[in-house]
Amino acid sequence: MPSHPLPDWQLAPGMTRGLWEYSQAEHIADDYDDFFAYNSLFEFDAEVIDRHFTRPGLVVDLGCGTGRAIVRLARRGFRCLAVDLSEPMLRVVEEKADLDQLDIWRVQADMTRMDWLRDGAADYCLSLFSTIGMVRGRMHRQRVLQQVRRILKPGGLLVLHVHNWWFNLMDTAGRAHIARSLVRRMWNRDEELGDRFFDYRGIPNMFLHLYTHRELTGDLRLAGLRIKEMVPLALTRDRPLKLPWLCGRIRANGWIVVAERV
Repeated sequence: MPSHPLPDWQLAPGMTRGLWEYSQAEHIADDYDDFFAYNSLFEFDAEVIDRHFTRPGLVVDLGCGTGRAIVRLARRGFRCLAVDLSEPMLRVVEEKADLDQLDIWRVQADMTRMDWLRDGAADYCLSLFSTIGMVRGRMHRQRVLQQVRRILKPGGLLVLHVHNWWFNLMDTAGRAHIARSLVRRMWNRDEELGDRFFDYRGIPNMFLHLYTHRELTGDLRLAGLRIKEMVPLALTRDRPLKLPWLCGRIRANGWIVVAERV
């Protein structure tokens, strides 16, 4: 159980009980790096970041976790601000920064509430490993993107990763999930297509929203973010999807998007 219980009425808009408990769980942060040591997505999204973040500036990492991306950028000479809801995660970032003598600012905050950061402060933003999908409610996820647009300088870049809801069609269990979601939505209009609840490493009712291509591109456009590159991911998530023109919006495991503030 989390060491910092929070009553439901104090949960931020878009924050589920499962997300709060996940963010406060010491064991999640303590073994995070070991648990994901062989995640191929982490190497591939680093390649995308390096291709677009060519000039050092201020990077704001929203949902930084244990700092895998922000620490690497700090080593390259970028000024770095690590933002996460999890105090245990931020402690790991601090330990890494101290070990390598890196100057990484750390802020414990909910990324739907970024008013403390001034307009046009950042050259770059990150939201990796489907962090935005942990926010429940489309209006709240749109709020995150609007906040990103606000804090980016004109021409500033966002690198974003999300999962693809239609990828569920690629296996039997996924098709069953789609069918259940469609039925539940008939009775509960608060549930959106792409919403999933599941138990995760001892945390009950974790939430994750999986995007469709239309929803993702529409939300970015609505926020005033222009897509520069959109990479559909292969099943292994370590390379782009082959033949993306062939039902790519269904076959893609997810997308890595590079978007520019316009």
